[in-house]
Amino acid sequence: MFLKLVLLNAFVVVYVKASLCDCIEWTGQSLQFPNQKEKLLCQTNGSYISKNGLMTRGQIYENHLYGAMPRFKPGVAATLVKVSLKSKACEASLVPFPNWEAQNEDNCEGLQSIMDIFLDPHGFLWCLDSGVVLTHTDNPIRKCPPKVVIFDLKTGKKVKTVHLSGLVVKCSRLQYLVVDYNANGKPILLISDASLCSILVFDVAEGKGYRLVLPKAVANCKRDVLYLCLMQKTSGSKFLIVTYLSGSRVFSINLEDIRRGSAAGNIQDLGPKERKIVPVSTDGATRLFYRHEGESDIYKWDADSELFCEGNLVYKEDNCCYLATQVMPYYAENRMMLLESNFHDYIQGTVGCGTSQRVCPMVSYV
Repeated sequence: MFLKLVLLNAFVVVYVKASLCDCIEWTGQSLQFPNQKEKLLCQTNGSYISKNGLMTRGQIYENHLYGAMPRFKPGVAATLVKVSLKSKACEASLVPFPNWEAQNEDNCEGLQSIMDIFLDPHGFLWCLDSGVVLTHTDNPIRKCPPKVVIFDLKTGKKVKTVHLSGLVVKCSRLQYLVVDYNANGKPILLISDASLCSILVFDVAEGKGYRLVLPKAVANCKRDVLYLCLMQKTSGSKFLIVTYLSGSRVFSINLEDIRRGSAAGNIQDLGPKERKIVPVSTDGATRLFYRHEGESDIYKWDADSELFCEGNLVYKEDNCCYLATQVMPYYAENRMMLLESNFHDYIQGTVGCGTSQRVCPMVSYV
């Protein structure tokens, strides 16, 4: 199923001034139902509560945004959706992907709760499904074992499911994933498990993996967020950025060490963080984009730097109600896009009729 590796060229960041309809906006779950009768039925039985939907992660392929909507709360009718970026209307219509049937949380062949998605250079969308719903309630429910589902966006079809049962335990908390290909075109899958202070490493071609346990200097085994970002230096060497939200330092792990299974003793300390940072992705090469916790301004750090330091301010959000959860390359338009929302209100339960969400071009501050 996998093609020979084609190296992803460094994305040239072009910041453009956004016009009004350059931003696609929506509130809660603005889902496209097959018909009005089906929508009313879902509202009646509680499987669709519009205000409870929130897109947290996104990837852009050609002219569509693919988004993850974790089932944090009840009534999230679709956990994986797509949105046309060429819509003539500013208001988005979210289409369940790949279809409505796949959104059945009670069918383990379908999708339960997509936590993160990753688009590789070949057009494959890797979707991390935790198998757990209602995670932001007092009674989370494990519907199915965790898995990674892979879709070919050229056809819209599922091509493979990677089952993770052998690498997780009951208390595992899977949060972020990245994928890298070696020189022979074989993919390796990397997933953060925050509760066990570790990274799942899975060789997809061989169908086997192992758990990389992070040393005490890295680990923060409280209820926290463990971020992973795949980066590449100008020299071509690839590495993984690893940091906990509440952690005080940033670390890196060479991809070759991970592939050889010898990463545990080769984790590099890149230095301290001045404040808590929230990585919101990379440009596919040397640039890491991040913001500070609770703040909307976005900074850029370059991977060619030997140590982590406070990056350059590249985006200033005048509307403090929005926080970015993802920065995404939009290759068709040669620019970077932001997925933003007032998700802090969502977490606090103060969104009214639903969380405000939008995808917009990144506008340069300088």
